[in-house]
Amino acid sequence: MSEHGYNSGRLNLPFVGISTFSKSPYVENWDAIDADVAILGAPFDFGTQWRSGARFGPRGIREASTLFAFGHAGAYDHEDDVTYLEGVRMVDIGDADIIHTDTINSHANIEFGVRKILAAGALPVVLGGDHSINIPCINAFSDQEPVHVVQFDAHLDFVDERHGVRNGHGNPMRRAIEKPWVTGMTQLGIRNVSSTAKEGYDYAREQGSDILSVRQVRKLGVEGVLERIPAGKRYYLTIDIDGFDPSIAPGTGTPSHGGFLYYDVLEIIAGLAKRGDIVGIDLVEVAPDYDHTGTTAILAAQILLNTIGRIFAARGK
Repeated sequence: MSEHGYNSGRLNLPFVGISTFSKSPYVENWDAIDADVAILGAPFDFGTQWRSGARFGPRGIREASTLFAFGHAGAYDHEDDVTYLEGVRMVDIGDADIIHTDTINSHANIEFGVRKILAAGALPVVLGGDHSINIPCINAFSDQEPVHVVQFDAHLDFVDERHGVRNGHGNPMRRAIEKPWVTGMTQLGIRNVSSTAKEGYDYAREQGSDILSVRQVRKLGVEGVLERIPAGKRYYLTIDIDGFDPSIAPGTGTPSHGGFLYYDVLEIIAGLAKRGDIVGIDLVEVAPDYDHTGTTAILAAQILLNTIGRIFAARGK
């Protein structure tokens, strides 16, 4: 039977200590990353078109994640009869440097951090920030094997250009599909009035994107959705918190009713982890100031930790 942290002499309650992600060790030297998973903050929200505040997402998610760092050895799930995260080495490497008003160099700093994580052989998990931070994350995979992007989101994010803006939070999936190392895309949860015009939807489908609304996902069921995603591939997972319903995730800049609930998303991710290999993750658009209960940040931390657990369980760890 695994021992837990209570035996170390410190109770180490969630509100004690420094808020790294899940109280993981902090690694300041990005050339000394030695872990299975590395967390990078990307506190950038200059790409927003309405409410800002996602720059505080990484701090909020980190603080919320301490709730799930209560000293136990791994996370036992009685439904699955599996102890997740046991033996998974996770570190927090802090935040990419953000230069106010400078999208190009801020994005370059995010890309640099992701490249360092990949060079260390770790799984990059990036905390946004608005959804434009996905652009440098995908750029960082240019020297990796190809990936299929799986997106959970209320919005298609397939705008090409508006008034010269090509790297805002409405553009990331358009920028991703242009990359030769992105072989396809599955976009889940897209609904209601969208920021992308019909032409964007048409172009996305022409490029091989599979677009499903929340209602379509629920009608298909988990297995039906998974069957539409190419099997045996390397997947890059991008989770916009507004893909969830605002009843459980109000803390975001562009909420949209009719969204996913927690297990809608987790069960698809769990199946995806078994269908292929999830090799990169970003979670974006958490804006804590719009949710004084903190439930949005808790949701973000919980879905990330459970996702990481499913990935490494599928890898046999």
